Amino acid sequence: MTPIALTVLIFATMLGLMAVRVPIAIAMFAAGALGYVLKAGWLPLASFLNTQAFARFASYDLSVIPLFILMGNFATQGGISKALFNFAAAVMGRFRGGLAMASVLASAAFGAICGSSVATAATITQVALPEMRRHGYSGRLATGALAAGGTLGILIPPSVPLVIYAILTEQNIAKLFAAAMVPGIIAMLGYMLAIGIYVRLVPGHAPEHDSAGTPKLDAGLLGGVAPIAAIFVLVFGGIYTGKFTPTEGAAVGAAATFVAALAKREITWAKFKQCFYATAESSAMIFLIFLGADLMNAALALTQVPAQLAGVVGSWGLSPLLVVSAILLFYVVLGAVMDELSMILLTIPIFFPMVMGLDFGMPRESVAIWFGIMVLMTVGFGLLAPPVGLNVYVVNGLAKNVPIAESYRGVLPFLASDVLRTLLLLFFPAVSLWLVKVLV
Repeated sequence: MTPIALTVLIFATMLGLMAVRVPIAIAMFAAGALGYVLKAGWLPLASFLNTQAFARFASYDLSVIPLFILMGNFATQGGISKALFNFAAAVMGRFRGGLAMASVLASAAFGAICGSSVATAATITQVALPEMRRHGYSGRLATGALAAGGTLGILIPPSVPLVIYAILTEQNIAKLFAAAMVPGIIAMLGYMLAIGIYVRLVPGHAPEHDSAGTPKLDAGLLGGVAPIAAIFVLVFGGIYTGKFTPTEGAAVGAAATFVAALAKREITWAKFKQCFYATAESSAMIFLIFLGADLMNAALALTQVPAQLAGVVGSWGLSPLLVVSAILLFYVVLGAVMDELSMILLTIPIFFPMVMGLDFGMPRESVAIWFGIMVLMTVGFGLLAPPVGLNVYVVNGLAKNVPIAESYRGVLPFLASDVLRTLLLLFFPAVSLWLVKVLV
C-alpha cells in the first residue's frame, strides 16, 4: 500500500468510526493502530504502546490541565457566575441590548477563571437567560449572545486548548497566555458591538431600555466581583512576574477560587465532591484523546506524508499568509465534525512544522505564538458555526422553548465579528505579539 493510500485509509477509518458515534479518542486510537500495523507490524505497535502512555502522561506540564479545570469547576459550583452577571448588568443595563452585552461581559470575566468554553456557556446561561427573557429579549438574540460569549472561555486565558497547543509545540505557556489576552478582549468588544448594531438594525429582539429592573451598581456588587478580580491578578500577576510557573499558578488559582466559593457560602459538600468528579472526568477524556492522537500521529509519521506535504507546500512558492489562510479554512470545515481539543491534537503535529518552514519575516518563536492564537480563534469559530456548533447546542438545550434554527440565526452577527477579528489578527500579527513583548 502506498503512503498516500495508507494516509487516506487512516483518516477514512477515523471519520467512519466517528460517523457511527464511536468516541473521538477511540476512533483516533483505532485508526492509528490500523495504520501502524499495516505499515510496521504488530510487534512495533506493541513496543510503541508499551512506552508511549507513560511517556505522555508522566509529563509535568500536563498537570496544569486538571488544575485549571478544577479552578473552573470551583467557580462554576461556587455561585461566582451570578455575581459577575449582576455586576455586568448594572454596568451595561443603561444601553439598548445591555443585558445581552452584560452576558458577554460576564462570560469574559468568568472565562478568565474557568478556561472552558462549554462550562462558561452553560454556567452564564443558567443565570443570564431567565433575566433576558424576563426583560423581553428574543430567544434568537439571547441564545446567540450566550453561545458566542461562551467562546470567550477559551479565548481569554486560562485556556485549556492553548495549554495543549503549548505542550504539543513546546512553547512557553505564559507567552501564549499573554498573546491571547488582547485578541480575547477584542473578541469581547466585537461581540458587544455586534449586539449594539443588531438591536438597532433588526428591531423587536431587545427592549428599548434595560435599566428597569436591572441591578444598581453599588458597593455590594463591587464586593461580589472583587474576589474574581483578585484571583485573576494573583494567578496571572504571579506567572508574569516569575513568582511561580503556570502549573503552580493553576494550583494557586484553584485554591483561591475554592476559598472564594467558600466565602460566598454556596458550595456544599456535594458540590465540592462534584468539582473533583467533573475534573477527573474531563481530565480523563482529554488525556485519552492525547493517547489516541499520539498513536494516530505516529502512524501518519511512519507514512512520511506530513513531512512530504510540508515540502510540497514549501516548493509551491505560495505566500505564507495564503498557506495559513488555507489552514484556517480547513479548521472551520473540520470544526463541523470534531471538537476543539481533538482538532488541535490531531492537526498541530502536521500543520505546525509546515508553518514553521515558511518565512513570515518574524522570529520563529513569534511565528509559533502567532499561529497558536490564529488556531485558537478559528477553533472558537467552530464552536458557533452550523451544522454542529457545540456551544449553540449547549445553550439551546438550556433554552427549552427556543428552536435550534433560531439559535443558529442568533449567532450569525457574532460569526461576522469572528471573521473580521480573524482577518485583523491574520494581517497584523503585532496585535497578538505586542503584550508578549511587554509582559514576558
